[in-house]
Amino acid sequence: MDPLNSARVLLGVSGGIAAYKAAALTSTLVQSGATVDVIMTAAAERFITPLTFSSLTARPVYTSLWDAPERIPHIRLVREAQVFIVAPASANVIAKIATGIADDLLTTALLASRIPIVVAPAMNSAMYERSETKRNIDALRERGIEIVEPESGFLAEREIGQGRLASEERLLDAIRRSLARTRQLQGKRVLVTAGPTVEALDPVRHFSNPSTGAMGIALAREAAQRGADVTLILGPTLLAPPPNVRTVAVKEAREMYEATMREVPADLVIAAAAVSDWRPAERFDQKLPKGSKDLNVRMVRNPDVLQALGDRKDGAFLVGFAAETESHQAHASEKLRKKNLDAIALNDVSGERGFGLQESSLTLLWRDGGELNLGSGAKEMLAARLLDAIGPRLNEDADAARD
Repeated sequence: MDPLNSARVLLGVSGGIAAYKAAALTSTLVQSGATVDVIMTAAAERFITPLTFSSLTARPVYTSLWDAPERIPHIRLVREAQVFIVAPASANVIAKIATGIADDLLTTALLASRIPIVVAPAMNSAMYERSETKRNIDALRERGIEIVEPESGFLAEREIGQGRLASEERLLDAIRRSLARTRQLQGKRVLVTAGPTVEALDPVRHFSNPSTGAMGIALAREAAQRGADVTLILGPTLLAPPPNVRTVAVKEAREMYEATMREVPADLVIAAAAVSDWRPAERFDQKLPKGSKDLNVRMVRNPDVLQALGDRKDGAFLVGFAAETESHQAHASEKLRKKNLDAIALNDVSGERGFGLQESSLTLLWRDGGELNLGSGAKEMLAARLLDAIGPRLNEDADAARD
C-alpha cells in the first residue's frame, strides 16, 4: 500500500514564486489518500491565496499563530501530523529554522515539531550558493532534517541556475521515506542506555569518563520519532533528554544495572552508555584531607550491564557500543562475541575524537560477520543511519520468531 494513503501531512509554504507548485503537490497528496494541513507565511500569501489550498484539502488553511488560538495551532498541528514538509523553503525560513527563530506560525510549529521534517529549498541561485545559506542547510542536515536539493533550470529572474524547487516526484519520494521512518518501529519497545556513570570516592571526588550521553539521547529521540515506545536509562549529563521518551535518571553503575534489568525484555536494546568498569572499594562520608602522601585507592569491579543484557536477551535485538583507542576492529569483534550481541557500533575515540563532540564516526559490525560503515557526521545523523540499518534486521528477526 502507498504510505501516502491515510497519512497525515503538514505542509508549510513560504514566500517564493514556487509556491504555486505547492498547490500541485497538495492535490497529488490528497488524491493519494493523505490528509493535508497547510501553514502559509505572510510572504506566501503574496504569491498564492489560502483559498487555493483550502479548496484542494477541504480543510482550513493556517496563516497566523492567532488562527483558533484556543486550540494552540502550532502544537496541535505538529502532534496530529506524521511528517512536516516545507516546500518551497525560502532562504529566510531556512535561516530561521537553523537558528531557532520562531516568529510566525510556520517557524513556531517547526520548533515544536517532534516528527520527521523535510525541507525543500527554492530561491535564486545567488542566494542558494551563499556560504551563509549552505551553512544553514548543513545545520538542518545535522539535526536529521531531510533536505530535497533544488534543481537547475530557468529561474523567475530569467536566469539559469540551481534554485528551482525539486520536482513533485522527488518531493513525494522524500515524504514517503519520512512516513516509512515514522512507522519502522511502530509498536516496538526500545530500551536505550546513555551517558556516563559516576563512582564517588568522597563527597567531592569521583571516578568517571567524558561521555556526554549525546549519542544515546539522539538514538532515543530518533527511535521515538519512528513510532517506538522508548525508555532511556540516562547517566549524569548536562544534556536534556528527549521530551517524548520515558527517562530514568541514574548515577552509579550499580544503579544503571538495576534500572536496566527492570526494563528488560524489550524488542530492541541499544547499550550506548559508557559504564564505569570499576568503583572505589571504599566510599568516604567526609572529604579526604589532601595530606602530604600519595593516595592508594583499591578498585573493585562493577556489574557488567552489557554482559547481563546478553545473558538474558529474551528475543531482544541487542546492540552494543565499542569506544576503542587501538586495535579497534579486533576489540569490537571480541566484545560482540563475548557479550552475545547482535551488532556492535565501533567508535574510534583515540586522540581528540569521540566523547563530548557533536560529530563522530561509526561502523556497525554484525553478528553474522558483515560490517557497515555509517560514516562521519552529527550524532543525530548517525542515530538515523544506525536505526535505518537495524530496522530491517529487527523486523526480520520478529518475522522469523513468528514462523
